[in-house]
Amino acid sequence: MPQVISANRLGDGIIVFLAKGGNWVESLAGAEIFADKTGAEAGLAAAGAAMAANIIIEITPFDVDMTSAGPVPRHIRDRIRSAGPTVRLDHGKQAV
Repeated sequence: MPQVISANRLGDGIIVFLAKGGNWVESLAGAEIFADKTGAEAGLAAAGAAMAANIIIEITPFDVDMTSAGPVPRHIRDRIRSAGPTVRLDHGKQAV
C-alpha cells in the first residue's frame, strides 16, 4: 500500500508532508509517495532526523490511494489533517 509521511511543523503547528529531498511541503499533492516498506522506512528515518533538528513533531505515516487527481488518504483522520481545519471553510488550506 502506498504511503505518505506527515508531521506538524514545530514553528506553527501546520500539517506538513515529507517531499523528495527531505523537504517538507504543506500540500499533500507535493508529498513523496512511498510505494513499499523499504522506501517508507527511509522516509521515516529522514523524518526522524528532521524531528531531532526541531523542525517537525508527531511523525505520522498513512496509507493513500493513488487517483488521477493525486494521492487520497484512505482514512478520514488523514483526510481531515490533509485538508486543514474543519471549523470554517474560509480558513486553512480549504480557503482557496
